[in-house]
Amino acid sequence: MAVLAAGLLTAPVASAVPGTAVTDPKAVPAPGFAASGLHTDACDDSTTPGWLGVANPVLTVAATSPQVRFKVWDDSTPAHDKIVDSTADVTAGAAALTTADLLDGHSYTWQAWPEYSPGSGKPAPACHVKVDLTRPGLSVSSTDFPASGSGSTPGKYAGENGVFTLTGTDAGSGVACYQYALNGTLGVGWDCASGHTVKAGADGTAQLTLKPKDWGTNTLTVQAMDNAGNVGQPVTYTFYAPWDPRPKPAVPGDVDGDGVPDILLPDAQGNLQVISAGATDTTPSSTLPAALAPLHAGWQDDQVLHRGWAPVHAPGDDLLVHPKGNPGFLYSYANNHQGDFGQQYPTLVRKPASNRCVDAAGAATPCPPDYAADWSSSDQLVALGSADVPSAPVLLSVEHGKLYVYHPSFRGYADAQLIATTGDWSGYDLIAPGADASGNLTLWARERANGALHAYPIAKQAYNLLDFSALADPSANVVATGFTTAAYPTLGSSGDGDGDGKPDLWAVTPDRHLVTFSGWSAPKDLGALR
Repeated sequence: MAVLAAGLLTAPVASAVPGTAVTDPKAVPAPGFAASGLHTDACDDSTTPGWLGVANPVLTVAATSPQVRFKVWDDSTPAHDKIVDSTADVTAGAAALTTADLLDGHSYTWQAWPEYSPGSGKPAPACHVKVDLTRPGLSVSSTDFPASGSGSTPGKYAGENGVFTLTGTDAGSGVACYQYALNGTLGVGWDCASGHTVKAGADGTAQLTLKPKDWGTNTLTVQAMDNAGNVGQPVTYTFYAPWDPRPKPAVPGDVDGDGVPDILLPDAQGNLQVISAGATDTTPSSTLPAALAPLHAGWQDDQVLHRGWAPVHAPGDDLLVHPKGNPGFLYSYANNHQGDFGQQYPTLVRKPASNRCVDAAGAATPCPPDYAADWSSSDQLVALGSADVPSAPVLLSVEHGKLYVYHPSFRGYADAQLIATTGDWSGYDLIAPGADASGNLTLWARERANGALHAYPIAKQAYNLLDFSALADPSANVVATGFTTAAYPTLGSSGDGDGDGKPDLWAVTPDRHLVTFSGWSAPKDLGALR
């Protein structure tokens, strides 16, 4: 027998007579590699055979002959024993055969011929597959948060990121990935592209960075999957996260309480990712499930605002969510648990009534005739920040091309202020970079028609009043160009991400790469978003 490039032997050549060749040979389930999600039947001499995690795959072909003969050889035996030589009837242009028990750790070649009476026709290409029927093993360790009962002292506090080392063992196909849940339940029917998974390295290990939000005993549950799709038994790792006695930093833009602003973006499954603005890649520090969104159908169509918090909990932005599917409502998610928003229901934020408009001095003034009683006219909403920390943020809203300011009160928003402008704001994307050390705010805006970036200073005045006069002309104050919607469909800012004391832009490209900037220059591609 001739040796293939992949190290497998060809099947013996059958005596052939003219006939219709069988086509499209496939094994079911499809052999492949769970780590990459790729599947292959390896029906040539160079493709690396994929892995099967079942002992009795079904072999299928398309054919026009009355019958098809299937043959299977065990390439892991010295003589490459033929273990299957059977025929199957062709029905509706296809034939299928369930194999005998394949052995764990063995490699196989299979081939199919159209069967006539008498003789066989031209065979389909020989295909190759490897079998792994053994579940992967797994252990978990961490020096940041040692296992309970180990006698080791934790190196991190609750609310800090800790590294957990996942070590898998699998002598067959190799460990592909791990699914994990911190103080939660593992999902079912998962694969290596699912949420809350991490890929294994070539040595079967993975580093998992997690932040236990609550002090006390925590439980990390992990499950391994090998490249054949075998899933190991869940492993439970219990550890203690001590209370952090240090004062918490108060940084508007920060959701998870680590003192660094966060970027909030949906993933492909509609979950909301919390990604540090100072990160070097797109790995989220935490994820809010799609079911927590206001309409329970994902965050992908919702406008999520954050730049301040009510002074009733530890520092960490509350979320304001304006759902596209229900635009008359604005929802508030209180951040009582350092980024864990699933422990209570959101509340509705009322819009100031049509008799609650004020002028620049704070005096009552009639609202415009087209002022809406709910949030349905808000084409854009942005949380500008606050001149007084901690506090709920001032909101800016584009309504019918006009710019409104909504001033916070202890319970929601007290009044609305129409900004006197000479232009139409409907062609601009509003961006809030936050306040400086003196409490002065700034609004950035991307002009969608040409990609120009504008910056409008909003100075803090006496009694924490804000001067919005710089917003009179939206076309003024161009500070940069090149931020076109074609290059960056999504453009935003969460504050100072690189720690230089100045706010920074971030953007998402058409192929869903996250790009961060230093200010509005020096773009850095952090890679693809999940």
